[in-house]
Amino acid sequence: MTKYNLFFVVFLITILLISSSESIKNLNYANAQKSVNKKEGPTISDPILKVDLVANGLELPTGMAFLGPNDILVIEKEKGTVKRIIDGKMLPEPLLDVNVGQVSERGLLGIAVSKHENGPTYVFLFYSETLVKDGGNPVGNRLYRYELMNNNTLVNPKLLLDLPTRPGPSHNGGVVKIGPDNNVYVVVGDLNYIRNKRAYTLAQNAVDGPPPDGRGGILRVTQNGEVVEGVGILGNETPLNKYYAYGIRNSFGIAFDPLTGKLWDTENGSKHGDEINLVEPGFNSGWRQVTGMSTSTLNNKFDRDNLVDFDGRGTYSEPELDWQEEVGPTAITFLNSDKLGKQYENDMFVGDIINGNLYHFELNKQRTELLLSPNSPLADKVVSSYDNKKLDEIIFGKGFGGITDMQIGPRDGYLYVLTFDKTQGTIYRIFPTTMINVEAN
Repeated sequence: MTKYNLFFVVFLITILLISSSESIKNLNYANAQKSVNKKEGPTISDPILKVDLVANGLELPTGMAFLGPNDILVIEKEKGTVKRIIDGKMLPEPLLDVNVGQVSERGLLGIAVSKHENGPTYVFLFYSETLVKDGGNPVGNRLYRYELMNNNTLVNPKLLLDLPTRPGPSHNGGVVKIGPDNNVYVVVGDLNYIRNKRAYTLAQNAVDGPPPDGRGGILRVTQNGEVVEGVGILGNETPLNKYYAYGIRNSFGIAFDPLTGKLWDTENGSKHGDEINLVEPGFNSGWRQVTGMSTSTLNNKFDRDNLVDFDGRGTYSEPELDWQEEVGPTAITFLNSDKLGKQYENDMFVGDIINGNLYHFELNKQRTELLLSPNSPLADKVVSSYDNKKLDEIIFGKGFGGITDMQIGPRDGYLYVLTFDKTQGTIYRIFPTTMINVEAN
């Protein structure tokens, strides 16, 4: 073997090892999951509930949104397609087919629907847009607003946000939600696959860094793409005036509490410190100075004085839950329904990408914290994936494969879970095995 060939082999092995170590936390979809019980399929810990299949045949689905009862839009990450599923049957042609980047976490990443009485139905999409169909380098991570037409097409794209795609192809985030204020919220990661400190901005708590550029936060705009009420939370410079929160490394889930309207998110840490957070306006999640609980021994160099606070407008808060080992939390939702039983009404559900687990949490009376009993093994808000007692307390379902989204059925009030196994995607529905004593639809 020549010296050149030896160098090439060593280089290739090194790249593969690096890619392998990053694949889980980068949601490298085809490789992210551990071995789950695929033969039996998903199971639920509560014996009065069961899981059935709604639809399958999807390819790397990353998000879904209900247009109406039994009418679901689903996006496919690398194909850049928006599929429509009515009564469990997929329409033969996509509603939209856009050019997207396909490397790592780039792609068609987020969807939300906003219906207007006697007006248009808007579909909001976030994707890594390219100029050619077969991938290539994206020209921007972009949030568009489309209008749904009766002929099953999405038309009249309006660009609402045009955000960076560099320095790296991972940590794009992209989950889109319509808030109770009817504004559009999208979470964007730090895009820092290449660990280059010079790439960080003030939004990643680089105290000497450049101004924020749209990365590393939750952004909020009106449905026309304007600054909400014309005034920013953290400042009035563009794009800082569109930040609702910052200091976010990598997130695949945001959701609004139906009782308080407050925003919550999930966040992926760096080898440790996966989080669930209550996101108040101006929330600073702490990245890149801290991940997980600041009191963790892994954060022994953390100093709050090193955080950026935008002249006191931003506030750091500890996570409401800290996974010490990686689980890759993704989708988060609240069950604004009693159709699975009163005991679950308005509770929080979180999915993960690594184990295929579905987690269940109650909230305290103020709905500012997860309800964890003082006698609970989780009272310290820290969970180890190797601590079965802690896991048993919060695991609601297993065997789903990689969970990417969850929604509540608009008529039946059941919990719908979007998953993939390797590349093939499925929608499941969780519902009671017998009639629960609640009012009928």
